Amino acid sequence: MLATIRQFLDSLLHPSAQRDALTRARHQAFMAPRLLGGLAALAMGPLYLAWRGAPSALEVMVFGWLIVPILLTFFLSRTGRYEIAHVLSSLALTSLVTVVALETGGIESFAAIWLVMVPLEAALSASRRVVAVATVLALGSAMLLLVLSANNLVPVAMASETRQGPFMALGIISATLYGAGLAFGAESLARTSFWLLCAEEDRYRLLARNMSDVISRHDRNGTVLFISPAAEALFGAPAASLLGHGLFERVHVADRPAFLTALADAAQVVPDRGESGVEFRVRRDPPGCGEPARRRMPPAYIWIEMRCRPLVGVDGEAVDGADVVAVMRDVTARKVQEQALCDAQAEAERANAAKGRFLATMSHELRTPLNAIIGFSDMLRREDEIKFDAARRNEYAALIHDSGQHLLSVVNDILDMSKIESGAFEISSEPFSPREAIFTCCDLMALKARENGIDLNVRVPEDMPRMRGDKRAFRQVLLNLLSNAVKFTERGGTVTVAATIEGARIVLRVEDTGVGIGAEDMARLGDPFFQAGTTYQRRHEGTGLGLSIVRGLVALHEGELNFYSKIGEGTRVTVTLPLEFEPQAPVELARISRLASAPAAGAELQVRKRA
Repeated sequence: MLATIRQFLDSLLHPSAQRDALTRARHQAFMAPRLLGGLAALAMGPLYLAWRGAPSALEVMVFGWLIVPILLTFFLSRTGRYEIAHVLSSLALTSLVTVVALETGGIESFAAIWLVMVPLEAALSASRRVVAVATVLALGSAMLLLVLSANNLVPVAMASETRQGPFMALGIISATLYGAGLAFGAESLARTSFWLLCAEEDRYRLLARNMSDVISRHDRNGTVLFISPAAEALFGAPAASLLGHGLFERVHVADRPAFLTALADAAQVVPDRGESGVEFRVRRDPPGCGEPARRRMPPAYIWIEMRCRPLVGVDGEAVDGADVVAVMRDVTARKVQEQALCDAQAEAERANAAKGRFLATMSHELRTPLNAIIGFSDMLRREDEIKFDAARRNEYAALIHDSGQHLLSVVNDILDMSKIESGAFEISSEPFSPREAIFTCCDLMALKARENGIDLNVRVPEDMPRMRGDKRAFRQVLLNLLSNAVKFTERGGTVTVAATIEGARIVLRVEDTGVGIGAEDMARLGDPFFQAGTTYQRRHEGTGLGLSIVRGLVALHEGELNFYSKIGEGTRVTVTLPLEFEPQAPVELARISRLASAPAAGAELQVRKRA
């Protein structure tokens, strides 16, 4: 029976009410007792007539009035106007009680107690206005009955008849039963509201727990008031530790101003302003590490994208000074891709610049010796016409030979650099005496140093141990450094070569009193075909590959390369190599990183093997 009535009520409910479960429950609580009461009155009408006989005018009016709730149910189902339906119901009940009380003794009637039920019934509407109207109606009816009874305007016979106990008991029992029905309705509405609230909380909690994005609530100062459980997986820390200023303390120091600015901007309610966004770095704890282990480990940061906006109330309007709701997600992978794209673009630009430098440099370094070879060989070929003597022929042949040697040296440098960059340079490890190799290289450069008026000093201990490595590469590194030192040192200057043993490594130092290198050029030192400066260097020949080859060979030997230079005071180059080296898998070129620089004082660079 009850299930049939519930289905019938569902079919009667207004479509707008069906969209809200709580409203739907309230409408059902209003309609169900009225339908049951009306149907019960209609069903008991024939039985009452059979027992009572011909009804009086009052009885006909009461039975007719019991049909009104059915009409109110139809009104609510068609319009969905819940408060108006309650007001009409209070008016109908008050009118019925008033009429019955007037006919049965006025304020002393058994029906007068039913006026208490009018505001109680209105309380189910959960509307203060409806309760106020119902209270006014009940008090007005009571005052009317009181006035009429005091002025003896109530029928005396009916009044004396209704003072009998059975009628009073009937009024009290019926009012109590009706009040119990109202109490059960109120309890049902309260239970429905509770379970709907729990279901809504569970639904939002389930969504928040299974979302990969983190939802948080902040005040305008950045304090975290709420954060979803997804934060534990994102930040590697309990969500409770992120409340308050816990999240702010994890933000990278350099990104904290942007983080607070975004929240402050979002808290300001400005018309037509969309969401504000910011990207910042946040420290992330590695999984499975306790607090002591995290303190010993270096901090690991991830990139977070945060979109925030003012917290919107139930009316859909943001309130000035309200809190801010934010959605955060991990964008580290995108940042890595963007950085890789920037690096690739920078590498392409460097390659394009290197190609330009290569063409500019090679156009001079290749054409000059080729022109000399072609020109002097053509003159020797026309010896019969020009009539050279033996001294002139020897001079031209020597110039052709020197030009060819220079051209061969340029080509060899290009090939060596290409092999190093491609990883095809072969390193063969063998034992050799570094002291002997140093003196051999110095002897080769001694003649050129004397011709340029430069003192070449060598400081190598006699008891220097033997080392294992590529002897040819060792000599090439030292020769390139010596050649640069002699080339860029003015007459009367000094070039010093020193070697020491520090632990399991040998340290070579080549120091000169030449023109030096500016701080602005140190960052590009070692790039292929790069030649530093504009006012102190282009008086000399060179391809710009010498230091690039040194850089590559030092990296292949798992060594370190340091530069210190100051314009007008000279340059110091330090090479550190292991005493025992066995070639491993090919490695990349050494990366040059600035250690210290000051344009007015000097600059220092360090070159290390990049793993």
